[in-house]
Amino acid sequence: MAQEFSVRYAESLDSVAAEAWDACANPPGLPESVGERYNPFVSHAFLRALERSNSVGARSGWTPAHALVEDSRGRLVACAPAYIKTHSLGEYVFDQSWAQAYELAGGRYYPKIQVAAPFTPVTGRRLLVAPDAPEGAREALIAGLQGLCKASGASSIHVTFCTEEERVALSGAGFIHRAGEQFHFVNDGYVDFEDFLARLTARKRKAIKRERREALGGDVTIDLLTGSDIRSAHWDSFFDFYVDTGARKWGRPYLTRAFFDEIAARMADRILLVMARRGSKHIAGAINFLGDDAIYGRNWGALEPLPFLHFEVCYYQAIEFAIRHGYGRVEAGAQGEHKIARGYRPVITHSAHHFADPRLGEAVSAYLARERAAVAEWAVEHAAELPYKNENDG
Repeated sequence: MAQEFSVRYAESLDSVAAEAWDACANPPGLPESVGERYNPFVSHAFLRALERSNSVGARSGWTPAHALVEDSRGRLVACAPAYIKTHSLGEYVFDQSWAQAYELAGGRYYPKIQVAAPFTPVTGRRLLVAPDAPEGAREALIAGLQGLCKASGASSIHVTFCTEEERVALSGAGFIHRAGEQFHFVNDGYVDFEDFLARLTARKRKAIKRERREALGGDVTIDLLTGSDIRSAHWDSFFDFYVDTGARKWGRPYLTRAFFDEIAARMADRILLVMARRGSKHIAGAINFLGDDAIYGRNWGALEPLPFLHFEVCYYQAIEFAIRHGYGRVEAGAQGEHKIARGYRPVITHSAHHFADPRLGEAVSAYLARERAAVAEWAVEHAAELPYKNENDG
């Protein structure tokens, strides 16, 4: 007999038990093949911190409408972090040109539905289905998202930075595939940072050593802080760095100061702060989140424009930490071809898109077919630029 499901939507994760959500989002025993056995960005703690700090909700343009699928006994068996959006900021999969074209043609692009970890260009599961969920739970979740789109009068659904498996499932439901490119460091069993450098060509190896010397020249010291070592004063300093960078890049920082207090209280052991200090004063810093398999570099900022300090704080320290603690990779955020010279490899990312108006869907589909081909070509070209030695190199 087919299982019956019910779908509802939550305006806040305060109304969803953390244990129930995380049993779908980060269940124990996931295989390494999923890409990340524990993804901090779909955890109840991270998503609720965004809400409680007013980083989403309120006037942010991100209104939570999380999709929840329950079985006949009322048990949560699938869910998705979903938001009704009135703009396209903080997503890192850019669709502003689609919105402009549709509105010029007389359509209304906003609101739209975003299924994502807000402000976080990190691949991970978006259709969060419990391992023991009855057959059909994922399909019920996709149908629930389509129902939310219709009920809210949204133009579209955008499932961004989903897994390849989810992309295939969504394509089967009529969603359109979009590909992107990022650059990740892969820990190829390195013993230490010097072992990593030894795998590079001589010219690139010398360049990285020079950058590290210059970044830490004078009296600059690096502090690596996790868990209870991170104090309120560290967050104050980091927030200053973050605001300075955000104001220059986006016009308005996405995250509030309260967000960092929330994650400090609930997931400090999943955070690595890399702070650059001159004497007793911190002058730059980067926040990283720790999965089970990867380190995720997220935000950075500096009050002094020192040469190469960005590379040291964001890239080289993360690589060293990953090698020392056995992480398989470092993901350092969106875009950035300059990462190639620092050993970060091109990786294809995925998103899936559904449009209520089939005319818009047809136009976007034709565009994305051409874009996917271009992204594949770029990835091949970038792989050829990697600084690693060939087998025949001395």
